Amino acid sequence: MNVFYNETGVGEVLIIKLKDTPRHVKTFEQKGNVVQIKNSENSEVTGYNIFGQPEQEFRSEGPVEMDETKLQKVNQMIQESGFDHQIEADFSPKFVIGFVEEMEKHPNADKLNICQVNVGEERLQIVCGAPNVDAGQKVVVAKVGAVMPSGMVIKDAELRGVPSSGMICSAKELGLPNAPEKKGILVLEDGHAGEAFSL
Repeated sequence: MNVFYNETGVGEVLIIKLKDTPRHVKTFEQKGNVVQIKNSENSEVTGYNIFGQPEQEFRSEGPVEMDETKLQKVNQMIQESGFDHQIEADFSPKFVIGFVEEMEKHPNADKLNICQVNVGEERLQIVCGAPNVDAGQKVVVAKVGAVMPSGMVIKDAELRGVPSSGMICSAKELGLPNAPEKKGILVLEDGHAGEAFSL
């Protein structure tokens, strides 16, 4: 789930994106000030637009950092408008320390590597194009669902035929101060796999 509010660019609307929906199968139903977005092919609810000035805690210029309390308020707004659907969400950290356990060359791309990265409770396969990535490194991983400082949302992908879940990040991509200009991921000295990384 990704939530955005940008009064300057969009107006007084809280945008809640649960899943990507191709434009040609997107349907809309409005009740009160809430618009529910569905995928017409499978009737799956993929998002909401909630119009009107939201409470102060939802107002930001871009991504809204959600928690259980805010989700409860969003679900209350949805329910009060007349929809019976409730949103469920995972609030585990989306930026974590990862340990690159294995790395091999991508079979179909000279500049890409396939990394097996331990992020605590799971191991992710991440395709990475950074020239300095290597096995044995501690790195910052943006997990699926993370919103980068640029506004890009991390999704499951397939790069040249190889599945990739997440992104190994550079200091520049993380928006860190004094990030080096040269290409390459951020390699950490400290930390344990699965620990949250604060931007």
